[in-house]
Amino acid sequence: MKEGTIIYKNVKSKFASGLLFIFSLSYFLTLAQSPPWVAPKDADNTKNPLAGNSSVLPDAKALYIANCGPCHGDKGRGDGPAASGLNPKPADHSSVAVQNESDGALFWKLSEGRAPMPGYKKIFSDQQRWELINYIRTLARTTKKK
Repeated sequence: MKEGTIIYKNVKSKFASGLLFIFSLSYFLTLAQSPPWVAPKDADNTKNPLAGNSSVLPDAKALYIANCGPCHGDKGRGDGPAASGLNPKPADHSSVAVQNESDGALFWKLSEGRAPMPGYKKIFSDQQRWELINYIRTLARTTKKK
């Protein structure tokens, strides 16, 4: 092997190692910038006045698709057309994690927001936000029975 080949391989190896380090650092910094979004514990005590009221679902669905769908997707999976450019990524409303949150915690998150998601307490009425919570509950993934 010629001396120039050895130098080239060493430079190439160091370059690849440097790229790997930069990508790893970038990944971990992204994780550090996006801590889990947890509602205050007292939000769990907020009761949904519309719990179980399915008559609000048609209006809630229209509100969801128009306002939440661009990021969360029409089926709530976090895959809307605007999702790819967002950090943190939009929540998957059909996921077990979201479905296990209390109505009060979801209401708090919807009301307060967290960048890039706006807070909706000045945009939607309490009634509309509770309707959206009821609609989000319909997005739960179900497993097919055999």
